[in-house]
Amino acid sequence: MTKFGVQLPNFSGFDPADLFEHVAGLATAAEGAGFHSVWVMDHFFQLPPLGGPDQPMLEAYTLLGALAARTRRVQLGTLVTGVTYRNPGILAKIVTTLDVISGGRAVLGIGGAWYDVEHRGLGVDYPADRVRLDMLEEAVQICRAMFTGDDVSFAGQHFRTEHARNQPRPVQPGGPRIMIGGGGEKRTLRLVAKYADQCNVTGDVRTLARKVEVLHRHCAEVGRDPAEIGVTWMTPLILTTSSQNTAEVNEMLAAAAAPEEIAGFTVGQPHEIPGLVAGHIDAGAAEVIFSLAFADAAAIAAVGAALGLDSR
Repeated sequence: MTKFGVQLPNFSGFDPADLFEHVAGLATAAEGAGFHSVWVMDHFFQLPPLGGPDQPMLEAYTLLGALAARTRRVQLGTLVTGVTYRNPGILAKIVTTLDVISGGRAVLGIGGAWYDVEHRGLGVDYPADRVRLDMLEEAVQICRAMFTGDDVSFAGQHFRTEHARNQPRPVQPGGPRIMIGGGGEKRTLRLVAKYADQCNVTGDVRTLARKVEVLHRHCAEVGRDPAEIGVTWMTPLILTTSSQNTAEVNEMLAAAAAPEEIAGFTVGQPHEIPGLVAGHIDAGAAEVIFSLAFADAAAIAAVGAALGLDSR
């Protein structure tokens, strides 16, 4: 059965004193509407489509810890953590702590990082693509080892641990699931096949189908059952109020961005959402994650109702 999640990427329009209550209200609305998961971006500067560095951005894991205390059922994670942002031994401790606070609902979302602007702004090294993917491979090995063991020594080219301890242990048996974000067909999806429990991709139906095919090919090469890996698809969702409004939004998007940049967007009225995402589900998406930059709690509830989610 297909699962559905909500990503909360936008923190603009509120005074700092009111901002967390707003975000917490969206998260609890998603839980109340029956969504399976709630995600936040792991960025320190806001992304250009949402206004760039002049707009507010909350630190991901502080926020997730607070949301863990306000929710009871939804899975919680980043979509996704940049491997350059935190030493992987520290990251394993952070995600384990989130798992403890949430009672076993943490997911480690991690990827190769890309937003060079925030790296430069905060003084974080931004190595070449190949190097960041090498770092990613080492990081997921360290995190997996620390989730499942309590005396972890690892010596890699970029990271090392020496008898790393991880107490308390994660609540989830085997530790939080590891999601690798990104659709790179040569390296990223191969890392998914070797190490991950989930992957997250974007794009239109044809793109998703190709990524799933490539992932299965990598699984065959490394001896992994592809059924062990959950494929999630993230789509920016823009809710509209009428057919005319939908047409206007699509025209605006087409004028503002290249076709490949908006190919994975979902634009429509709440009752149309199930039909709009059906093709991606048929193409292999086990979970659809809606990135809701402009929705309020009522809109989240309307989408959940349209999808027929169980809100109990």
